[in-house]
Amino acid sequence: MKAFVLRSYGSPDMLDLTDIDRPVPGDDEVLVRVRATSVQPYDWHLMRGEPYISRLMGGGPGLRKPKISILGADIAGQVEAVGKAVTEFRPGDEVFAMPKQGGFAEYACVREAELAPKPKNLSFEQAAAVPMAAGTALLGLRDEGRIQPGQKVLVNGASGGVGTFAVQIAKALGAEVTGVCSGRNTDMVRSIGADKVIDYTTEDFTQNGQHYDLLLDAAGSRSVSACRRVLTPKGTYVVVGGPGSRWLQPVGHVVSALATSPFVSQRTTLADVVRCTETRQNLLTLTELIEDGKITPVIDRGYSFEEIPAAVRYMEEGHASGKVVIAV
Repeated sequence: MKAFVLRSYGSPDMLDLTDIDRPVPGDDEVLVRVRATSVQPYDWHLMRGEPYISRLMGGGPGLRKPKISILGADIAGQVEAVGKAVTEFRPGDEVFAMPKQGGFAEYACVREAELAPKPKNLSFEQAAAVPMAAGTALLGLRDEGRIQPGQKVLVNGASGGVGTFAVQIAKALGAEVTGVCSGRNTDMVRSIGADKVIDYTTEDFTQNGQHYDLLLDAAGSRSVSACRRVLTPKGTYVVVGGPGSRWLQPVGHVVSALATSPFVSQRTTLADVVRCTETRQNLLTLTELIEDGKITPVIDRGYSFEEIPAAVRYMEEGHASGKVVIAV
């Protein structure tokens, strides 16, 4: 099969399109013919080996060279073969998954626990946009944020991959939602359900006197102390990511938020979907919301399989509105 293989850290030029052996599924795995995948910050952090501090962590990208040679955290496709312990899937089934690696290839092995039937009302490209971004939003709002109907929720970074899903999921769970984005994206964010939209180029959401029960921060564009000012006394600050140096990004922002949490009345928590163990159940929950028409992927651009390096380069620029998807 053809795959983009990452042999050393660096730019998208390090992604080498080559022929390799098709993987063989283990007992609890499913071999999926990849029909579509998507690109996200998780991929280019692994590609760059940044932040550098992550190379020292257990489960990190690897100290001197990448542990993960085929990137692509999300996939949608058709079951090609199943391991002998797999009970829920058969060849030909249309599925989507968050295996965290392997999507930049024509075939990928996925654990049954990371797989779910593809939403019937989505194309493969749309389905591939869902798992990691929507899973992060769901984890941040429902599990970490403990969102309740009627609460006021602020989504900082509302036009990005996680943000567009967060706006829709928060609305589906009964919240009053305010989205923060650039002026060029305000109409889009409003169209997906935001009750109010703040253009960060003309208004600082930390200075306008408004207060929220829950802030999901997918942008990290304001300091932790500034973000706390917009929360109610018992509000919750959910960190998804943030900017920083090559050494710490976005770890520095996350650590800063968590370090001050014990000394204030508000809760601070982290939405880390990579370490979540409920991947399949979350995918099933998202499928229900999608098929009920409550959330839908926002696609910024689509690329062909051969254009994966260009897609990663575009995502790395940080200007995507919604998701960047790949047709394999």
